[in-house]
Amino acid sequence: MDKTKQGDFFDDYENHDSALNINEGVDQPPTINPYLGNVLKNKPVQLTIDQYMEGILAGDTTILSKAITLVESHLPQHRAIANEIIARCQAESSKHATMRIGITGVPGAGKSTFIEAFGSYLTSEGHKLAVLAIDPSSEKSKGSILGDKTRMETLCNDPKAFIRPSPSAGSLGGVARKTRETILLCEAAGYDVVFIETVGVGQSETAVHSMSDFFLLLMISGAGDDLQGIKRGIMEMSDLITINKADGHNKERANMTRALYANALHLFPPTESGWVPTAVTSSAVTKEGLPEILKLIEDYFKLVRENGYYVKKRREQASYWMYESINESLRNTFYENEVVEKLLPDYEKAVLDGELDSFAAATELMEKFNRSLKV
Repeated sequence: MDKTKQGDFFDDYENHDSALNINEGVDQPPTINPYLGNVLKNKPVQLTIDQYMEGILAGDTTILSKAITLVESHLPQHRAIANEIIARCQAESSKHATMRIGITGVPGAGKSTFIEAFGSYLTSEGHKLAVLAIDPSSEKSKGSILGDKTRMETLCNDPKAFIRPSPSAGSLGGVARKTRETILLCEAAGYDVVFIETVGVGQSETAVHSMSDFFLLLMISGAGDDLQGIKRGIMEMSDLITINKADGHNKERANMTRALYANALHLFPPTESGWVPTAVTSSAVTKEGLPEILKLIEDYFKLVRENGYYVKKRREQASYWMYESINESLRNTFYENEVVEKLLPDYEKAVLDGELDSFAAATELMEKFNRSLKV
């Protein structure tokens, strides 16, 4: 049918009742979010360093979260901005007497439940709390669940608390690579208490101990041979051992376990801080023991601030993390080197095929890396 006849065909039906008539559609409902179009059209605006600092100092958790994301980023352009923000926050953080508390424990000790209960008690006592929870990253997919906010629902809705889950991203023992820098940002934002939660007992305790003032170890009763259930090295680092889940039928057994650990702690040599570690019981369900734990923590900080250990330890930690930063920078420089990037797959294949020894391959790569720097 040509266009002229086709037009006549439809025109003819417009004047008669027919199923072929084109009916008007119904009115569409308005958009739920009238600003959605602007969000889709406009790209996110990159804040200036001054805007980041203004938001952080004002306690704006949205801007604080964005700044922490910059700190955790591997992109060079983000790193330059993050370094400036960290430097400014370092100056602000040093003005405040804050409490950095590392928290670890055996699997099943109830770390998240304890942190929510104790954190809520701290905010009710007038403190502002930041929780830096480290989630383990999968070795296969490299992903993390980051589920601490779902496990700490009450604390998450507390206006005096800030929870930041971060992936371990393959760093030592599950401590996020940028955790210490994140602490500085949180302290600059006005949080006077910072919890650093590890993924569990392991090598991560050494790293957490090197960035915290007070080390709290959570234990439970009935987890095998109580005194063999954890390494002596971790107990020696602990300023307080808490036997958690001391409620119901488990209360008596928890008290017996507390006595065992309290006696064991007396066998260790005196601490450099002058503090005498002890063991207590607690329950995140009944809230028993939480006031006692806070009192012990406050007594510890009163002691170390008066005898100068608080400042001494902070300085030693700053020196430790300087060397850690140097080691990380050297490692990144090596792997980002063009010569190394080009040769590394071939050397790896040679090692996998048994054609080259691992140590010989590493030595040759280092020699080629050093020569590339001299060119």
